[in-house]
Amino acid sequence: MKYDTIAAIATALGESALNIIRISGPDAFELVKKIWRGPRFDKAPSHTIHYGHVVDGDTVIDEVLLSVFRPPRTFTTEPVVEISCHGGPFVASTILELLVRCGVRLAEKGEFTERAFLHGRIDLTQAESIVDIIASRSRLSLELANKGLDGRVRTLVERFRNDLLAIVAQIEVNIDYPEYDDVEQLTTSVVLPRIDALIVRLLEVLTRARDGQVIREGVKTAIIGRPNVGKSSLLNALIGEDKAIVTDIHGTTRDLVEASVTFGGITLHLVDTAGIREAADKVEKIGIEKARQALADAELILFVLDNNVPLSEEDERLLDLTAHKKRIVIINKIDLESKIGRHFDDSIPLSALNKTHLDALQTRIRETVLTSDLNLGEHTYVSNARQIARLHQALAALEEARRSAQARLPVDMVELDLKHAWAILGEIIGDTQDTALLDALFSRFCLGK
Repeated sequence: MKYDTIAAIATALGESALNIIRISGPDAFELVKKIWRGPRFDKAPSHTIHYGHVVDGDTVIDEVLLSVFRPPRTFTTEPVVEISCHGGPFVASTILELLVRCGVRLAEKGEFTERAFLHGRIDLTQAESIVDIIASRSRLSLELANKGLDGRVRTLVERFRNDLLAIVAQIEVNIDYPEYDDVEQLTTSVVLPRIDALIVRLLEVLTRARDGQVIREGVKTAIIGRPNVGKSSLLNALIGEDKAIVTDIHGTTRDLVEASVTFGGITLHLVDTAGIREAADKVEKIGIEKARQALADAELILFVLDNNVPLSEEDERLLDLTAHKKRIVIINKIDLESKIGRHFDDSIPLSALNKTHLDALQTRIRETVLTSDLNLGEHTYVSNARQIARLHQALAALEEARRSAQARLPVDMVELDLKHAWAILGEIIGDTQDTALLDALFSRFCLGK
């Protein structure tokens, strides 16, 4: 990686009150001085702000505030300057162009965060938490991301690695120095309970990780039912606006209507589908095929039945079709006479049109999609898909080690799997030489971050 001086616009381009240009690198102060008119800042204390102008020769480009950050107390641990200028894309782009003419290089996506990682200021889980903070959709997802940025996931992973390392180190001592009588001899029977304990702990983390993913990514939710049961009315009631067209004509919804809503810290990515039935025409057939695909992709089904109409064969067929999915049965139109003729345990009765009992549905959704009561203060929740995938790989390595120990293979054979689990866990926090992994990860960041 080049440790030259880089710059990027750190704020979103567009009409706004302010923009910020971030500059980081060994020559940041000297290069910014070339476009600066104002009091000297290069000798100023760290974390100070200075008033002045950005100039191009004798021409004033903008009236700005300049912030000085001295290493190592900066995001990248390098000298950093941030220029706060007026908003709008032209002013910021002009200042950035001046900096490039003076010798600054345009930063690549995520390069500031990558430098923070490579300089040891943050680990890979903290870098990914920065992305999660930016992308958070609820207070709960923001809190979860901030826990990651504080180093909670790193601490969790390091504990596992330290426990693995203690076992591996003792095996190494037994192999290399068998004459040491005061060192416990680690036979497979002695190692096995320790491996079992690590597996139990890792399974607990992975169970909580499912809730972490729900908080971070939300839940793909399909509203399913035959035509005219009130699916679109339910979507509108949940999001609080009339996004879907509602009529008493069967087949009004012909295409998917999508929306997102957050309550209780859980984001639902809702899809209102066309009523699944035999299509009356080609257009409706396309909508029904999309509805079937939405059902297949959904992580949660809101299955809507009409309280005012007897249960039909079509309803029964759809109930069978969704039986294998995580599902909540909703009895809609309870403001009308009940003619459905069947009781459904654990169903939610409501009126989407009158917006009654929606709170009961929201509570049920939370209970259905979460595996346990959330406790972000006591537990660490891993939510990043890459990190969870590595945890599953580490679990597989530990299970292989357990099988080797149960088969009473030589303890050094068990050690190979334990080392493999230790290395995989290291990839979570960035203890890896895989530059392709790092390049792919940091390319997901925005410019200026």
